[in-house]
Amino acid sequence: MRALGGRRPAAPHPRRGLPWRETSMVALDFETTGLDLDHDHVISYGAVPIEHGRIRVGAGRTQLIHPPQPPSARSQTIHLLREVDLADAPETRAAAAGLRATLANRFLVTWYADVEIAFLRRLFGGSDRSWRRRVIDVRDMAIVIDEAPAGARRARGYALTQTAERFGVPVSDPHDALDDALVTAQLFLVLAARMSVDGEPSAGELAGLYHSLT
Repeated sequence: MRALGGRRPAAPHPRRGLPWRETSMVALDFETTGLDLDHDHVISYGAVPIEHGRIRVGAGRTQLIHPPQPPSARSQTIHLLREVDLADAPETRAAAAGLRATLANRFLVTWYADVEIAFLRRLFGGSDRSWRRRVIDVRDMAIVIDEAPAGARRARGYALTQTAERFGVPVSDPHDALDDALVTAQLFLVLAARMSVDGEPSAGELAGLYHSLT
């Protein structure tokens, strides 16, 4: 797979075994031209650092990206980003440099990691396994907290907005990349605190929840 955005961000090793509060993280959200993971492109990202269990709101970063192809009509109805809105934004490779620096040496906190991982692989290359080792899926954390079997997961849906509101996290601007990243970060802290009652899990253990649910 040819990386559209250049080399991969540096991995957070050897911090996998440290308690999650002792690691550097960043909540990440992408808006894209569509959800064809093989052909669509990132048009916006939001990234919010989490350091030692605290969200650094002021260090949050967002960037529009001019994609190789325009957003689909369906995607525009979701994130409200039109081709004209992206006309003056940097192209993918230039925008990826800032994202690379933001992600370097950090675990990534996402909602429904399959999507973010697919686009991270398109941007920076790397195997699914290598990204899984550093990506914490907050949706998986909610499923574990709920002790939800597969049938209940399908019935509940586990959308970000609904799950955040259920756990008392406010949502102001759904499908805005920076706001979704902030909501994901806040929800992560709520769920991680619940999972730490009987001992704080490591960042590596939280990233490994995916394998326990598949």
